[in-house]
Amino acid sequence: MAISKKDVFSAILALDITEDIQVGDVTVTPADITETLEKAIEQLDSKATKAREKAAEKKKAGDELRAKIKDVLTDEYQTLSQITAALGDPDITNAMVTPRINALCKLGEAHKADARVDSRTLKVYALGPAPTDED
Repeated sequence: MAISKKDVFSAILALDITEDIQVGDVTVTPADITETLEKAIEQLDSKATKAREKAAEKKKAGDELRAKIKDVLTDEYQTLSQITAALGDPDITNAMVTPRINALCKLGEAHKADARVDSRTLKVYALGPAPTDED
């Protein structure tokens, strides 16, 4: 496991520094060291909290988009471009839809197959689990 900045700063704080330290023309007191390290730790904690909040927001937005994608899926196979167009939002791209549709497939809420479209083989998607080959 990698040592974080917070770990290093906490370790320095744990040292018993009782004397002033001369660094060039500057005298650094133990109080200066403590104050600086505590502020740095606080900033790291704040940054980590903001990162977690941002990740939660992105996850929520992704979950909402996945629900919208599921709503436009039908029993009929559709290409990725057709699904994206059916969402009706010009800000949503195929690149945004791809991981969400794949997640739906992994969850068994949708399935994909290969289909020939205009002399190309494309992935197509439909609602529900993959059909079985029972005759």
